[in-house]
Amino acid sequence: MVRFTVLASGSKGNSTVVTGGKTRILVDAGLSCRELFRRMKLANEDPATLDAIIITHEHSDHVAGLAVTARKLGIPVYFTHATHRAWVRWLTPRRQMTYAQWLEQCRQQAAARMPEADVPPAEDCDPEDSGDTVDLAANANDSEASEPARKKAKPEAPRDPAALPAVHYFEAGKPLQIGDISVSPFTIPHDAADPVGFVFHAEGVRMAFATDLGYIPPNVKAQLKSVDLLLLESNHDLEMLRDGPYPWSVKQRVLSRVGHLSNEACATYLESEYDGQATYVVLGHLSESNNMPELARITAERALNGRASLLANRLLLALQHEPLASICF
Repeated sequence: MVRFTVLASGSKGNSTVVTGGKTRILVDAGLSCRELFRRMKLANEDPATLDAIIITHEHSDHVAGLAVTARKLGIPVYFTHATHRAWVRWLTPRRQMTYAQWLEQCRQQAAARMPEADVPPAEDCDPEDSGDTVDLAANANDSEASEPARKKAKPEAPRDPAALPAVHYFEAGKPLQIGDISVSPFTIPHDAADPVGFVFHAEGVRMAFATDLGYIPPNVKAQLKSVDLLLLESNHDLEMLRDGPYPWSVKQRVLSRVGHLSNEACATYLESEYDGQATYVVLGHLSESNNMPELARITAERALNGRASLLANRLLLALQHEPLASICF
């Protein structure tokens, strides 16, 4: 069976389970691990059966629960090189400082080194840094000797927040195989390091996944043809965004060609470019501040212009706070 289950879609978290044959892939992990597992159980999906996680891009609403979920399940994560690098940098940000702060830091470091100038070099070395080890077990029965040794032992290093069970890389434009599912990643226009959409192919069923894109360029249009399921972004209503609460700088970003697709832009594609072959058309990544489900639905329905039926172009909405019922083929 082929199954497509949207667990969450929106600016507060995105995640979808794609099932084909014996393989289950989690597309993005934008909710906490606990919430992801809760949503999966609501949708009758077993978290323990997941085989891999694949990431569209590094924005927090797509990766917030990634590290914990992957480690909990012990499964590999698939990224592009640039997305993985950006994600690691996001988890381990570098503190910025002014020139005056840098000078003060240098002064403090120099002052700290001065008392150590007359210490013999051998005593400067931390055993862990020098490659030597301290044998605490040798003094285990000597309480007076073991206590100082325990005090000198360095505490265990904290877990690397970006540690993952395994990392695999892919490139946009180069198909890959994950178990029984073929994956075709394609570049999308968004303000991230190397954002991608996907076409998943299993058991003769093709499912396209395209959200977080400022517009639909020719390469994306080519990927969205001849699919059985189309998940397409319908992020905002233009008037609601312009009159809404966001700062002007954020509005400009959303409206830009590397921002998000509006209801109107989505409808224009469905009316003039979409080939009409999908059994299901799913609208995703709806903004809670700048859109309403009814607006997105009505705009898309007008664009489809009566083509919706029980056999083709059934229109569904993926929402933020509850999973969409699984779509099965």
